[in-house]
Amino acid sequence: MTDLLVSPTLWLCVSIGCYALGQYIQRKTGSPLCNPLLIASALVGILLVCTDTAYQTYLEGGQLISFFLTPATVALAVPIYRKLDVLRANLLPILAGAFVGSLVSIVSVIGFCRLFGLSNITTRSLIPKSVTTPIGVALSEMLGGLAPVTAIAIVFTGIVGAILLPVFLKCIGVRNPVQMGLSIGTAAHAVGTSRAIELGETEGAMSGLAIGVAGLLTALIVSFGAALFG
Repeated sequence: MTDLLVSPTLWLCVSIGCYALGQYIQRKTGSPLCNPLLIASALVGILLVCTDTAYQTYLEGGQLISFFLTPATVALAVPIYRKLDVLRANLLPILAGAFVGSLVSIVSVIGFCRLFGLSNITTRSLIPKSVTTPIGVALSEMLGGLAPVTAIAIVFTGIVGAILLPVFLKCIGVRNPVQMGLSIGTAAHAVGTSRAIELGETEGAMSGLAIGVAGLLTALIVSFGAALFG
């Protein structure tokens, strides 16, 4: 039994199984609170604690899932290609919206970290919380932050954004598919985009586009800020 628990293949299968269960629960309930990633994360975490399994053991199996993160993100280019006419018609608003969203994310993190007295290294780790994981981790390391903290913050931001943003946007009167997709993708990256795709093809395409645009703009803003303020 001990040999089985330290098997990376077991935990890979457990992760996939928990996510599939999360999808089933979401389909049955129809509630945005039943996010498959949130359910899978909670279930896997409980199992790791109950079996006293080291995170490093789990990570060995999870690397395969991480490997597919990049091609999955690239695959988002398909709905974007299908909506090229919408992209061309809204190019300037998309760029402006992604820039403002990225800037607000960075400034708000710095402001709240100072308000609550968080350490400098924690602040640097949280600055890239709203971009996709590969870009966010690279920016965190460049700033001298902690990559694991950044990765957790990115996942948490994505889950919360996927759950709350569609409801929040409707509550404040945002109905335009381009605006909804751009807002979700800029704030909640790939996890949010998975939710945006469920809302509609245009929402999914704009959200997928926002992942790349917001990631690039965040990198530029952070690099400029680091050079300016050290």
